[in-house]
Amino acid sequence: MGHSLSTKHLLGLEYLEVKDIEKVLEVGFIFKEILNRPIKKVPTLRGKTIINLFYEPSTRTRVSFEQAGKILSADVINVTPETSSTTKGESLFNTALTIQAMKADTVVIRHPHAGAPYFLAQKLDCSVINAGDGMHAHPTQGLLDIHTIVKHLGSLEGKKVTIVGDILYSRVARTNLWALTKMGAKVVLCGPRTLIPPDFLNNARNTEGHPFASIEVEGDLNLAIRDADVVMALRIQRERQRSRHLPSLLEYSRMYGITSQRMRHASPDALVMHPGPINEGIEIDSDVAHGARSLIEYQVTAGVAIRMALLCSASAEQEPKDQGYI
Repeated sequence: MGHSLSTKHLLGLEYLEVKDIEKVLEVGFIFKEILNRPIKKVPTLRGKTIINLFYEPSTRTRVSFEQAGKILSADVINVTPETSSTTKGESLFNTALTIQAMKADTVVIRHPHAGAPYFLAQKLDCSVINAGDGMHAHPTQGLLDIHTIVKHLGSLEGKKVTIVGDILYSRVARTNLWALTKMGAKVVLCGPRTLIPPDFLNNARNTEGHPFASIEVEGDLNLAIRDADVVMALRIQRERQRSRHLPSLLEYSRMYGITSQRMRHASPDALVMHPGPINEGIEIDSDVAHGARSLIEYQVTAGVAIRMALLCSASAEQEPKDQGYI
């Protein structure tokens, strides 16, 4: 049962075909069952070395990749700016040369600059997985979000997914737009006009063949989530207020916060999602975030399973022979 992506790198979901996404989901569902076992350990990647290279603070993604690698019996090395030679002025290029010399099998990188994972992929022989680059992409988050929705709704085809919040600066939003549209979902964006990409406001994308031509923008939250199957809130960063994108966080919460009352406009069985970390009381109320409709905790668990699948795919691509995962 060996499945791998059509490339050894995972840099962005725009490069994946539907069949690639479906392969990751299939293996992810299998690994999700391993997480329910009393002993969460399989020998799949024994002898492999994974380097988690995180230049930005992270809890969920970094710990998720670390747990995924260790469950698969890989040797996992965590590198942060505080503990690396970047504090001494080492460039990303020289870091890449060091990693190459260490014969690592997979590098997972999060970096504040868009394009950093692409640079590493050009310089390294090993697999590179993008764990978030600037405001560009967060492909593993997109895949775990798709996994979560498919698990609970069975399919994304024809489902209405409303994304609320900071669309302009969110790498999660950008990635999910690719993932959701590829899988046949109807996507609606909602948020302050200052936090919606200009292309979505001036209809520049509304040309035949544009991948995002079907995406709608709705400024009224009640209308945006009407009959929605999934409502996904995005984190509002406080610097958006300082940069005058928002009049105040209180005003944002009043206009775009996800509340129980507003969720009445959605489908009766609508699901609530959030990539985390959550600013409770601003983008989403506590009773909604922790309510019966919320899949936020499931998303965290799904993140481990999906990242296990991706680490295995990277390994399988390097070694084309068929191999089992369990």
